[in-house]
Amino acid sequence: MKILYAIQGTGNGHLCRAMDIIPCLQEFGDVDVLISGIQADICIPFDIKYRLHGLSFIFGKTGGVDLWKTFMSSTVRKLIQEVKDVPVENYDLVINDFEPITAWACQIREQPCIGLSHQIGAMHPDSPKPEDTDMMGKFIMKNYAPVSQSYGFHFKKYHKTIFTPVIREPIRKLEPTNLGHYTVYLPSYDDAHLLKHLTKFSDVRWEVFSKHNTKPLHVKNVKIQPINNDEFVKSMASAEGVLCGAGFETPAEALYLGKKVLAIPMKNQYEQHLNAAALEDIGVPIIKSLKKKYEYDIELWLNSSETVKVDYPNNTMEIIETIINKNT
Repeated sequence: MKILYAIQGTGNGHLCRAMDIIPCLQEFGDVDVLISGIQADICIPFDIKYRLHGLSFIFGKTGGVDLWKTFMSSTVRKLIQEVKDVPVENYDLVINDFEPITAWACQIREQPCIGLSHQIGAMHPDSPKPEDTDMMGKFIMKNYAPVSQSYGFHFKKYHKTIFTPVIREPIRKLEPTNLGHYTVYLPSYDDAHLLKHLTKFSDVRWEVFSKHNTKPLHVKNVKIQPINNDEFVKSMASAEGVLCGAGFETPAEALYLGKKVLAIPMKNQYEQHLNAAALEDIGVPIIKSLKKKYEYDIELWLNSSETVKVDYPNNTMEIIETIINKNT
């Protein structure tokens, strides 16, 4: 059986999940990997058959998505050409992790496309939703990568077609410690913005991983370094807590490691507000931004020793086997 596994390349979460999913898919046939998007910071140890520009959301510097740069990064002509060129008809099975090119190629050619993504889990009617509905954001998420069958991941199993997070094997093998520092991953804030706020908590050691810096930097109690997957995992595993955006993989991995988490959903990113609602549902504190009015909430979190207990079993092969059996 020939399988095409299409992965969204915006951010790192999809690729982290792919590291465990691809070997499982390879047990069932020949797997070609497609990645579209330009915002990932990690590489996966597998051959990439197709690498496309796709449609990526560009992170801003003050807590949100830069909508103008996102629009300018992709042209309609290039997107249409990529949809035309990708040979989805050559595959017995197309599995899609929120990747728009193959999703629309399958849609146009009336070929089945199996969705397996966190976004599907977050958008499911049974999953928590934010009080303020972003109608445009909801429309984009619903139509960004249309699929014929849907399976999702989320922080909690809200439905029989929603699975708990795929925790990659290197994280599962870790033995967490606590060296007292706090790990920070907020890619939509630049270094100056982070320094302005984090240095106010002078008795806290912050280890920041930045998309906006190519060289290590140490200012007062804040250590800033470029994103490096191994160093980030090492920092998170030995941290007191993790301050991060309301993505999916980073909060899920931090919770799995038993760390206390404080999440800040990205502006202009409806998915992150869906995630924030689900994180709140399981007991993770959320703040809206790094503005001065939320400093008291950060202080409360720093002084708290409460963590959220989760149960994320290693059942990736079982999930893939279920999907293969139901769709072939």
